[in-house]
Amino acid sequence: MRPRAWCGVLAAVALSATACGGGDGKKADDAGAAAAGRAGFPVSVGDCVGAKTTFDSAPRRIVTSNAAGLELLLWLGAGDKVVGTGFPPGKGALPGEYAGAGAKVPVLGRTVISKEKLLGSGADLYVDSFSSMKNMGKMGDAPTAEEFKAAGIRHVFLKSSACASMNKSPRTDLSGVEADIEELGKVTGTSKRAGELVAGMRKKTGEVRDALKDVPEDKRPTYFLFDFDAGTKQPMAVCNRQVANAVITQAGGRNVFADCDGDFKPVGWEDVVAKNPDFIQLAVRNRGSEEANAKAFDEAAEFLKSFPATKDLKAVQDGRFLRIRSEQTTIGGVRSADTVREIAHTLHPDRVK
Repeated sequence: MRPRAWCGVLAAVALSATACGGGDGKKADDAGAAAAGRAGFPVSVGDCVGAKTTFDSAPRRIVTSNAAGLELLLWLGAGDKVVGTGFPPGKGALPGEYAGAGAKVPVLGRTVISKEKLLGSGADLYVDSFSSMKNMGKMGDAPTAEEFKAAGIRHVFLKSSACASMNKSPRTDLSGVEADIEELGKVTGTSKRAGELVAGMRKKTGEVRDALKDVPEDKRPTYFLFDFDAGTKQPMAVCNRQVANAVITQAGGRNVFADCDGDFKPVGWEDVVAKNPDFIQLAVRNRGSEEANAKAFDEAAEFLKSFPATKDLKAVQDGRFLRIRSEQTTIGGVRSADTVREIAHTLHPDRVK
């Protein structure tokens, strides 16, 4: 049945309940609430390999794998349904208007949620940002599809991040992130809000695109995302299927490892030196406070300045560093558009204010 027809049936049911309720306002209210809860359903979404999960109504108890999923649900207005998270947001990680609500969400794991806690959480939906994200830590003893089903938990992915390595072509814009937002909006019954968020993102990235439209590709500065927390012995490159490649590209930069198919790939420092990037992002993960984050950024910069292989790079000598947390770049969300603008302003200050 088409969505409009389905909504019409629901409206008729709600009206009928009101008409036959004999003045019982509670019954009418209950019928109306039930109808509203089912509006727009059923909804089917796919995982990284296309397997479908169907929702007949919006979930009531949600667990998120990390702060990115939690933040997205807060943006959508479904934050009150989140009953637990892994990788909780540190101080200053969430937008100010959501910091209070985010801090109240129970922490089921300081990093990856254990299998036992996840299956025993009472959730009916698990929103997963990880899957193939090798540098965020493996899922360990993750529940199987059968175990999720037995616990009554449906498992959905933020595919722009979790399924990045499986993309069939390079990611050069935020369309995958926008699709995640729209899809989660459908699942949680917040499609209207999702549409507003996506429209706002497109406005921001559209302004950057227009400002840079006459800058030739070969004149755009080259860019290396230095994932400090992935280790300094062997750098981890972000490849062309990763969200970061889309962010860098839309910001008017050229990812120096855009010729790498996949999401992440270990490379050698000699490879970085050979690329000789114009700008380097000091990508560190949130440490839980602004002070700790600032210290981590300083440590990343000091490493590049003192490490024999990188200390003579012009970007290092000139201090052409961007201090942007790795989550803001490598995991998609509403603020990915803000990261595009932040990078674009640094790379093209005369064009993007």
